[in-house]
Amino acid sequence: MESRNSCWEMHDMEKHDVTGGHDVKTGLMVVLPDAEAIAQHMAKWLTEQALAKKGAPFVIALSGGSTPKRLYQILASAEYRDRFPWANTQFFFGDERFVPESDAASNYNMVETEMLAHVTVPPANVHPMPTSGDPAQAAARYQAELEAVYGGKTLEPGRPLFDVVMLGLGDNGHTASLFPRQPVLQEKKLWVSTCVPDDAPHTRLTLTYPAIHSSRHVVFMLAGTGKREAFAKVRAGDPAEPASHITTEGELIWLMDKAAAGQ
Repeated sequence: MESRNSCWEMHDMEKHDVTGGHDVKTGLMVVLPDAEAIAQHMAKWLTEQALAKKGAPFVIALSGGSTPKRLYQILASAEYRDRFPWANTQFFFGDERFVPESDAASNYNMVETEMLAHVTVPPANVHPMPTSGDPAQAAARYQAELEAVYGGKTLEPGRPLFDVVMLGLGDNGHTASLFPRQPVLQEKKLWVSTCVPDDAPHTRLTLTYPAIHSSRHVVFMLAGTGKREAFAKVRAGDPAEPASHITTEGELIWLMDKAAAGQ
């Protein structure tokens, strides 16, 4: 198991071999002291990645959760808001509860409140998942938005849809809204689909495994002892855990604190 401790430097993420693609068992582990350190390091790395993207938009899939929430606050702070290339970034979402955008349970609501409302980003660059009408039709509309930015309807190896996909990890092994026992786990063609968990509220929209795989980087952000058991199962490749099946054609990174890593 490869890991980095708190002496890790940002460029170590770039040193790791990305030629063969990575999964949850082979991805780089970066262990930092706490959730604040995770958010600070992610802000720096993400800004460097976005600034390095030339000739095409930087495309990211955002996630919800407390650690990403702190990341968004940092990106909206004076240190980053004038440096981050907002105009060259396309902001998508990895999943969303099928609730109004004003609902406190909405991932978009959190990102808007903590980050987007405080920076200058073209409205056309922000792509909240639609949460009205028929969920399957909403998923199809969101896939069409992704296809428009991608410039095609078929994912091509070597031409990733996303530069970065941010993910979390639930106690039940779910990531994005890929929940246990749900048909979306067998989806092989659609980029966006629906999920109705049997152990959590709300119908969801979510990126599928194929869409997440079409990425340059997948970054799991985990903090706290509550993540330790689920992480251990997923890192071992337990097939019962939905997150165990996450792959990327680029780099998979576990960005986590000591508590989540069991250190």
